[in-house]
Amino acid sequence: MKFPLADWIDDHDGCRHNLGASGMRGSIRRLTLARGRRERPEASALVEVVARSVGVDTSRVFLTHGATEANAWVTFYLARSHGAAARSFRVRFPEYPPLFDVAREAGLRLREDARPVDLAVVSQPRNPEGDLWPVESLIRWADGATHLLADETFREFAGTRSLAVASRPRLWTTGSLTKFYGADDVRLGYAIAPADEAPGFARFVGLVGDSIADSSVAAALHLLERGAEIHAQVDRLMARNVAALRRAFPRTAGPVAPVFFDRNFTETGDNLARRCLRASVLVCPGTFFGDPGGVRLCLTRRSFPNDLGAYLRVRNSPKNAGASTGRRKTRRGR
Repeated sequence: MKFPLADWIDDHDGCRHNLGASGMRGSIRRLTLARGRRERPEASALVEVVARSVGVDTSRVFLTHGATEANAWVTFYLARSHGAAARSFRVRFPEYPPLFDVAREAGLRLREDARPVDLAVVSQPRNPEGDLWPVESLIRWADGATHLLADETFREFAGTRSLAVASRPRLWTTGSLTKFYGADDVRLGYAIAPADEAPGFARFVGLVGDSIADSSVAAALHLLERGAEIHAQVDRLMARNVAALRRAFPRTAGPVAPVFFDRNFTETGDNLARRCLRASVLVCPGTFFGDPGGVRLCLTRRSFPNDLGAYLRVRNSPKNAGASTGRRKTRRGR
């Protein structure tokens, strides 16, 4: 068991038309990971590569086993270390569920008004909508929040600079190799702390964190060294799939991330997702993201144009239409 969205994706992974997986695993040519090429690779070398690529000092970079873990570390650190001061958070739905679910688990209360909050959480680019907020709009939305946590898991798809270099104080960012690089088995992500919070966060991570396996460090270094090759593959596939999406939805500008949130139908997202399953089409109900009026589609598969066609046939068919349900398979997803 993981969390509800991941369980939904994993439990229906055998659907013939999979529009649920948001990472590039299985869609780009897998590079040979020379895990044994470095004799006990130093995690500090990977920290330097990440810091240089983002444009921050190495003291601000903390390696994790993925972005979800990084988000949890930051949220619990702020909730626990700042004690009674940390009691509320802000989010704009639809949003990636662990961001707001973890905040609730950490004891923060959701505020849906404009009053000041202790933490604002957001994915950038957005998951599930696939768009990219202008930095000015994001900072304005977070006005009144003491801390801002931005999950940049999809940043490489958009080709933008990290928000970690923005001038907004108390801005935290997280990232991962699991989506753009398709490196689910490498299990590596990172958190970037504000400079003035880095010493305290380092003490916290020392207590709750565990060291990253040498094999993961070596694999991550190898992938980042081959970044240009991976970028070329991802860019070609995404350009084709975004073009197919724009043909199906002419009024959309097209996402910059590999996700799209469809609201242009007359039933609930949950009902449409269930009808899709009967036709062996996997989409993610908007309920998971806090917006039951839509469904999330992912553009990561080579079969996306055909899968999108299958989705549209269900979406545009009578409400009682359907076919066989996809078989269940191995667990995987975000």
